[in-house]
Amino acid sequence: MNTEPFVIEQTYDSPVEKVWQAITDNEKMKQWYFKLEDFKAEVGFTFRFEGKDKGVSFWHKCEITEVIPLKKLAHTWRYEAYPGDSLVTWELFDEGDKTRLKLTHTGLESFPADNPSFARENFAKGWTYITGTGLPGFLAKE
Repeated sequence: MNTEPFVIEQTYDSPVEKVWQAITDNEKMKQWYFKLEDFKAEVGFTFRFEGKDKGVSFWHKCEITEVIPLKKLAHTWRYEAYPGDSLVTWELFDEGDKTRLKLTHTGLESFPADNPSFARENFAKGWTYITGTGLPGFLAKE
């Protein structure tokens, strides 16, 4: 069983303020991320959203655990009706007119190993798309 966290880093041609807004402003998030009913970058704030894999709906339940404006946002990542508890951390590094994002997802091994939807490769594929296509595409339009 692989217990290593999934980590991906991307650098964007956008200042850190713009990237921070993209990952914390719900109206902006709806344009490149999941469609959240509500979102606030406040410790203790809970949010949920639906994701699908192979036609099956999975309701995600999340709670903000840490906020350092312009630097770090962390939240739990759980599924309704399934065991498992993981944590997603978004870290931003100001590199002048660019921003480096480091996304870390820990606890993937806590999800049911017998469900292919929770395979590590699916998380890698999803986060690679979100950070490598969705977010930079949004930032380029802003």
